Amino acid sequence: MIELGQGTAPADLIKDGSEATFMADVIEASNEVPVIVDFWAPWCGPCKTLTPVIEGEVKNARGAVKLVKINVDENQRIAAQAQVQSIPTVIAVVGGQVVDSFQGALPASQVKQFIDRVVKAGGGAQGGGIEEAIAMANEMLDQGAVADAAQTFAAILGEVPDNLDAQAGLARVYLAMGETDKAQAIIDAVPEHNASHPEIAAVRAQIALSANAGAAGELAELSDRVTSDPTDKQARLDYANALIGAGQNDEAIDMLLELFRQDREWQDSAAKETLFKLFDALGPKDPLVASGRRRLSSMIFA
Repeated sequence: MIELGQGTAPADLIKDGSEATFMADVIEASNEVPVIVDFWAPWCGPCKTLTPVIEGEVKNARGAVKLVKINVDENQRIAAQAQVQSIPTVIAVVGGQVVDSFQGALPASQVKQFIDRVVKAGGGAQGGGIEEAIAMANEMLDQGAVADAAQTFAAILGEVPDNLDAQAGLARVYLAMGETDKAQAIIDAVPEHNASHPEIAAVRAQIALSANAGAAGELAELSDRVTSDPTDKQARLDYANALIGAGQNDEAIDMLLELFRQDREWQDSAAKETLFKLFDALGPKDPLVASGRRRLSSMIFA
């Protein structure tokens, strides 16, 4: 039987955030552990009641979630971007996406329920035994031992049926076997509030990108189209999808960023949405993702 251990809380469990640190403290950090953002102000009476309650529940979660406190008086731009209309406002971020939120001061019991949902949305605080088994299964899959990986993921899910990392791993097994429908069925069965979990989002993105790559066309032909007419947006998008299908992700990111520069709103922001799918598929630890996100952010906030 796989034993479950206890994690330890990180030193930076609770911190004050700012516009300068928001990207690192919230967006990037949420790829590793869910982050709760508490928008407050010194003059807000309900905030003074709510914030200590949130802090207590975050500490009780023992590292399964972090808290970043944003003073809206000092960080009005971030509050505006988060569409904060009243305070206190609390949002939960997983994998760079908002997955839950509430406004106003809630009683402690409801705050605990909120924290529990957020922890679950991030995959839950699983112990070392499960984590080691998942890492081993992923290594098997990466090395091509698909059957062994499938058996290991199935064993994990036999003990922890709602483990999101194992569900995503089994879906990846089906993708490796060419059984896209079965992979899609696993992802579709994940509850909506867990849809933004990084591993689940990665598999969903892999499925979508695979379909797009298959319909894109031949690389050489698409390259010629882009070269002959650099303003042909559809050719540029198709070429980027074909590059992704060929595993040339660096070139695909360049192509998509140029498309975003040319027209960020074209085809319902197709360039940005495809970039996000690729970032999800590659995962937060891929150096291409960190570089690509920085380049995209510099364009968005220019």
